[in-house]
Amino acid sequence: MSFIISFLEYVLKHRTRSNGLKALLAISAYYVYKYRAHAIGTRRRLDLKEPKGALPLIGHLPLISSVPLTEFYAFLEKQNNELGPVWSMSIPGFGRWIQIDSVENIEYVAKTNFWNFGRGPLYKAMLRDIIGFGIFTSEGARWKSQRQIANTIFNIKSFREYTSDVFVVTGKRVIDTLGKAADEGTIIDFQTLMHNFTLDTFGAVMFGEPFGLLENSDLVNPFAEAIDEMLEFLAGRLVDPMWKISERFNGVHKKSAHNRKIMREYAQNIIDKRRREGSHAGKKDLLQLFIEGKDENGQSLTDDTIIDNVITFLVAGRDTTAQALTWMVYLLFRDGADPDVPRRIGREVSEVLEGGVPTYDTHKKLKYTEACFNEALRVFPVVPKNLRYCESDDVLPDGTKVYAGEWVCWSSYVMGRDENIWGPDAKEYNPSRWMNTEKPSSSKFNSFHTGPRACIGQQFAIVEAMTITSMIFQSFNLELENPLQEPRYKVSTNFPMADGLNVRVTRRSGAAVL
Repeated sequence: MSFIISFLEYVLKHRTRSNGLKALLAISAYYVYKYRAHAIGTRRRLDLKEPKGALPLIGHLPLISSVPLTEFYAFLEKQNNELGPVWSMSIPGFGRWIQIDSVENIEYVAKTNFWNFGRGPLYKAMLRDIIGFGIFTSEGARWKSQRQIANTIFNIKSFREYTSDVFVVTGKRVIDTLGKAADEGTIIDFQTLMHNFTLDTFGAVMFGEPFGLLENSDLVNPFAEAIDEMLEFLAGRLVDPMWKISERFNGVHKKSAHNRKIMREYAQNIIDKRRREGSHAGKKDLLQLFIEGKDENGQSLTDDTIIDNVITFLVAGRDTTAQALTWMVYLLFRDGADPDVPRRIGREVSEVLEGGVPTYDTHKKLKYTEACFNEALRVFPVVPKNLRYCESDDVLPDGTKVYAGEWVCWSSYVMGRDENIWGPDAKEYNPSRWMNTEKPSSSKFNSFHTGPRACIGQQFAIVEAMTITSMIFQSFNLELENPLQEPRYKVSTNFPMADGLNVRVTRRSGAAVL
């Protein structure tokens, strides 16, 4: 570097066009040499394993850009197999990304030294035009306050009972839809049905009334459509370091602003209506509990804060449960699946429900059914990747150094298939692994995350999933239209099937009428 400074001083004293060109070439040569195997702006890390293909100045940008988004998790799994659980890439504009797919590393980053690994300014910028300053993008005192409010809400007995009743009511609409398909012999897209179920459920849980999609599947809800499109935009941003520029040219910036306006106006209108009309029959839906909530200073929450959190919870809980249920049905009925597994679910459901409807505590008795749900989440986690930003220099339990400004990333998808974590049958769908054994730690089975940012709605999701699963298996048999084909996944921040999941439905003999 001292040579470059001396050379520039010489050029400034003897300014000519020729010397200017020489200076430019010298500076370029210096940076090409300095960043000869990693992206400009990043630290060279000879202590970390890396995929081949890094180029001067741009690092692994060509490599990551060559991976189709629909094969992204297969790419991560391949690197894990070849390089081990810890490896790294450098990308201009994003920085250094360190993959840390081991249980002890996740435990440390997400729990032990949680405060040193935040969302990071780049990730928060990606998220904020979707969910504002809600609990996902907040940190420090603001995050702590919002987390406390949310924890209080999800543990209120009246809220739990109210949501359990909602699950049954919307579940009956699912049963009506499946019954019609069974009687008419029509194929039904199970993923769309589950998305409609969870969206109607969230409409009732959050706003006191469903969106009406189960009664009219052709109904277009601009609020839900805007959120879906925004999540697709976010998935693209996570692999495009130049997203702020590219979105100006590909129209996404304009669409994003339009969607944000739709989302926030929709939520604001519902808040205004509730303030005018008051709580309905004393029901404690999520909106009412937020309206009644207080911040860390004892002040009522602003409408913007309520909107941010309502959208956050919808994004977090609507699609994830629907997709987990869809992947479970695929795993239960795909070609080569053990036919005794769905039969065992059916027997358990019949014994527990005895012809009635599920209640809030029913899920505690559906141990094998819940094992099937958890195993589906292990194999096809609906939040397949996570990343955190290192605030100050740190050392992970395995000795890996992480410097301030670098990212640590982990993939539940990769970890769920890792034989070193789950044993030689890691790639097999085996619900029995959850029976009569100690429950794995939340760092090992991290589909609901772990540590202070662990999913607040985990119990909500499990009760919802067990309610609808038990109601379906109480009344119907399912069969995949194409059991030989593994579904493609769609580019998103979660893990939807790209083409849905078509199923045939038949009524179970002697099934209860719900």
